[in-house]
Amino acid sequence: MMLEEFTKIKEKLREVTRGDYREFLRNFKHSIKVASLLRQRRLIVLCGSDGVKLSGLAVELVIRYLKTLARGNSGRRSYRVLYFYHDEVSEAVERVRMFRKVLKHYAKKSGKVRVSLEAAVYEQSSKYLGTTVQVLVLDLVDDLRPNDIGRLLGIVEGGGFIVMLTPPHDTWPRAKTFFKQILAVPNHPEPRHIFISWFLRNLYNHNGVIIYDVDGCRLLKSSQEPEVGEELRRSRSPLKIPSRRVFPKELYELALTQDQVEVIKAIEDNLVEKFKDYKHQVVVVIADRGRGKSSAVGLGIVGLIEELLKFKNRVRVAVTANELNAVQSLMDLACKALDTLKRNYRVVKRGGLVVEIKGDRFSIEYWPPLDVLRLGVDVVVVDEAAGIPVPLLHRVWRGFRRTVFSTTIHGYEGAGRGFSVRFLKRVREDRKTKLVIVEMEEPIRYSVDDPIESLQFDALLLDAEPKDLTEEDFEAIRRGEYDYVKLEPEELFAPGNEDLLRQLFGIYVLAHYRNEPDDLGMIADAPHHSVRAAILRSGKVVGAVQLAEEGGLSDDYVDELLKGGKIPGNIIPDRLLKHLRRRVFGYGVGWRIVRIAVHIDAQGMGVGSELLRRVVEEARSRGYDWVGAGFGVTYELLKFWLKNGFRVLHVSPERNPVSGEYTALVVYPISKTWAEAVEEATEDFIVRFVESLPSVYRDFETDAAYLVLSSVQRKLRYSERLGLGPTQVERLHLYLNGVFTLEVVFDAALLAVKKLVYEGRMACLDQKSGQLLIARLLQGRDWDSAAEEVGMSKVAAANAVREALGRVLKYLSEGCQG
Repeated sequence: MMLEEFTKIKEKLREVTRGDYREFLRNFKHSIKVASLLRQRRLIVLCGSDGVKLSGLAVELVIRYLKTLARGNSGRRSYRVLYFYHDEVSEAVERVRMFRKVLKHYAKKSGKVRVSLEAAVYEQSSKYLGTTVQVLVLDLVDDLRPNDIGRLLGIVEGGGFIVMLTPPHDTWPRAKTFFKQILAVPNHPEPRHIFISWFLRNLYNHNGVIIYDVDGCRLLKSSQEPEVGEELRRSRSPLKIPSRRVFPKELYELALTQDQVEVIKAIEDNLVEKFKDYKHQVVVVIADRGRGKSSAVGLGIVGLIEELLKFKNRVRVAVTANELNAVQSLMDLACKALDTLKRNYRVVKRGGLVVEIKGDRFSIEYWPPLDVLRLGVDVVVVDEAAGIPVPLLHRVWRGFRRTVFSTTIHGYEGAGRGFSVRFLKRVREDRKTKLVIVEMEEPIRYSVDDPIESLQFDALLLDAEPKDLTEEDFEAIRRGEYDYVKLEPEELFAPGNEDLLRQLFGIYVLAHYRNEPDDLGMIADAPHHSVRAAILRSGKVVGAVQLAEEGGLSDDYVDELLKGGKIPGNIIPDRLLKHLRRRVFGYGVGWRIVRIAVHIDAQGMGVGSELLRRVVEEARSRGYDWVGAGFGVTYELLKFWLKNGFRVLHVSPERNPVSGEYTALVVYPISKTWAEAVEEATEDFIVRFVESLPSVYRDFETDAAYLVLSSVQRKLRYSERLGLGPTQVERLHLYLNGVFTLEVVFDAALLAVKKLVYEGRMACLDQKSGQLLIARLLQGRDWDSAAEEVGMSKVAAANAVREALGRVLKYLSEGCQG
């Protein structure tokens, strides 16, 4: 059977070896030679419709590569090949099966090299972040998901190569890939076909890429290699280990680059000793992906534990990130360091991933970001910090003495300058914080000028940033001299518009705490998504909005959602139908604002509000019923939406486990039908929110709660159910006169505050008074917690509550006009 298969593959390969094959092979061999000398990677794209040819030629290239290595190296060495495919497609399973059999046969036959082949499905791609391979095969015949490209290209080391298997390039752009299919929604079943064309254009425009058509035996693109000699061979520079150090030398010797040495030294110099002039000691590590920052932090943390154990009975280190996957490199290098130092420990795993390293008197523990705040640990490490909301980063920084923040500036989890502007600026300005920043530049797997990294950055816009603004630009913004521009994706991704696209996506990267390559793919191919931008006459983008059309659902879909079912997209109709139970919320058509972002240097200048106004205006002209949005609740964001006329209709009952924020849905009703429905639904939401404050929302931020409750500007029907009896009023007056404590009249005081809210008079109270009454009465917190919420002493808070309740009784009887 195997002989028959090999014969079949050989026959197919004979067909492939016609035409430009010899030229292709020469280009491949020379390309690999140059890549090896320069410590770079190369990318081979095989396109065609015959799976046997694609798989057969791919394995042929891998075998030729391994033979070249075997001839050039003395002794035996193991090479790692990683193959990604879609196991739900039988043809893809067959392609990987053939690849595996042939490579296994070669490895068995050859005694000079050991080959480790691992086949994995794309759903597991995040698991391989931080690993290193010599050859990566990506079967893209059935799907091209931007996140997969963002995650995987960086794991190949210099001298290695990537093989991409694709359909013919004349048909691939319009293929209905899995990624495109998940972007389709009931009212827009046909996705757009833009991103693959964009990706292909980048493949053809970059050096280090060879493209070969296996159907027509045509070399579509060569890698355009320079002629280089052995004298240009690149190798790692020897490490300069500090002569004056506290951490063991063996720890430093585990580093691969001088940048990693600097990270270890920064942790040694700044986190071991307690500096009496500082309350917080912070080390920040900033790098592009593939620089080994997490690994370096893992090494440094072990050195820190060694030193802290000299004067502490036990040392606990908490490591946090968006996902457990993200900290595996750190955990792996920590284990390696402990082994080197001959420390005994045991590893606790969950689902095959390390969650804790437990030793005698020390532990390195993974915790989700929100849970870290409740821990009593000695050190907190935040890995991929740009993926965590800034308010949560501030709480971690303020909550612990020793912290390490490691983050990617560009890359799969990229943050651009946003992390520096939104977080580091505050840390730098704090006089009680000792801050050290280490920037890493040298990749650990390949050289700095690697062409495949350049391709990855350009195709996925990993380093996209908006243009710097001049004083003339700021003056134009103040005068409102910018245009509201409708950007169709076909135009945005077209040749010649790369600069505009980079500016636009760069604004999203800086303004939002988490961006992924999939977001770029969604802008390109999601059929119900569109983009609007505020653009200066100079061509600079200063604001951008991504919109998704939702609603207009059939009765069947509305029934499905009311019963708790799910349908693709339609986030606003889904939540409103489920929680507010009005069919009109499924029928109406509107825009959900997926994201709205303003140039980070132009925030606070009215650009965002003007964009919202223009979006609502355009939605009205289109005959839409509503404009809405969902976002993580912060005081500033909620104030922005309420200021612009949006109404809060839903708040999630739980905090997001990553961001630590509650999620709110806001709506701006446009049509009369929706205006009436939103008025009715507002009452339902406010009653549910108020009555849930002592339980579900007991920890809801009181400044945001005050905004929600003070946004009620009319008397709700529910207020008629509440009334203070004469005895309750009399007891309240005794409390106001100092005869009773609040605890004695708590029932009456709570009823009075609820009555104020339901009559639409919460705005009569100033914010601090409102926050105190919310915390102490509506949420039922104790005096310590209520006082802390507004930055008062317990005595001052008690006096302020007494005074505020006096005004509540006055407003209930007399109103608060004037």
